[in-house]
Amino acid sequence: MTRKPTGELRRGWTTGACATAATKAALMRLWGGQFPETVSITLPKGETPAFALEHMDAGDGWAEAGIIKDAGDDPDVTHGALIIARVAASAGGVVFYAGEGVGTVTKAGLPIGVGEPAINPVPRAMMDEVVAELAGDYGQPPDISITISIPNGAEIAQNTWNPRLGITGGLSVLGTTGIVRPFSCAAWIASIHRGVDVARATGQAHVAGCTGNMSEQTVQALHGLPDHAMLDMGDFAGGMLKYLARHPVARVTIGGGIGKITKLAQGAVDLHSGRSQVDFAALAAMMDDPRLAQANSALEAYEIAGSALAQAVADLALSRLRAGYDGMEFDVVIIDRAGRIIGQAGP
Repeated sequence: MTRKPTGELRRGWTTGACATAATKAALMRLWGGQFPETVSITLPKGETPAFALEHMDAGDGWAEAGIIKDAGDDPDVTHGALIIARVAASAGGVVFYAGEGVGTVTKAGLPIGVGEPAINPVPRAMMDEVVAELAGDYGQPPDISITISIPNGAEIAQNTWNPRLGITGGLSVLGTTGIVRPFSCAAWIASIHRGVDVARATGQAHVAGCTGNMSEQTVQALHGLPDHAMLDMGDFAGGMLKYLARHPVARVTIGGGIGKITKLAQGAVDLHSGRSQVDFAALAAMMDDPRLAQANSALEAYEIAGSALAQAVADLALSRLRAGYDGMEFDVVIIDRAGRIIGQAGP
């Protein structure tokens, strides 16, 4: 398990920022004749980080530069990856290509069209700006093809949401600010949102959000759902449900263990153990069983009260979901650590 470092956390740079810096360095070689020792770029909020070059190569009519991604203290699977940009003249304008280890979009619903390299809009805009800036500096037409490659990206992508989102062949070039903020929830929640977008765009009327791998496997088998219907909710029930409220589907299944579903039933939407707790006094009152007030965990409460408690929690969670989010049908599935269903409410 990755442990959060103590003390001040060091921020890092997104793949989009690294790709932009590599593009700038490659253009300086293509148009100016030599690579810089370091290259500086301007991020969307005005920061101007400098990057050292790890890889440099050039030939007749092309140049490429590579930068090692530093994600700071964030446990980012792309930390340490080499981000390479190759530039060459295009027939007109800035054109993007997916090189080795960069994915291609195959499903609708993402911010990039089907068939396009998985280079998101903000990184594209950053690279567009670099091309325009250097074209002016060197007196060149801003007609450039940019191929982004990430060696081993296809293997790294298996540890991301890309396969489920229909991005095949590798990683996405991401980032909205250019900065990786350590242990930020934003990237996870953004991936949940993209999962909803893909499900809706592909006509998937039933999606599921689960708190972990075991509950996900059980729910997927129970309802026969395809991979792209499974949203990586984790602890972020609120982030998923708020987005679904604005972008609804016909049916939503929530699956998880007794502890996290109890917190959801009691009104929590962030299910992380450090940010919400089970109210055992409320459990005791709900079940009319004073023993539950002394429980140390929801699992212990379940061991005391048995299946009646799991069913009552599932019913309460379903009632809360139906009251809080109109226009969608919900069901709730509670799973034990062996993958068995111990409580279920809804159609």
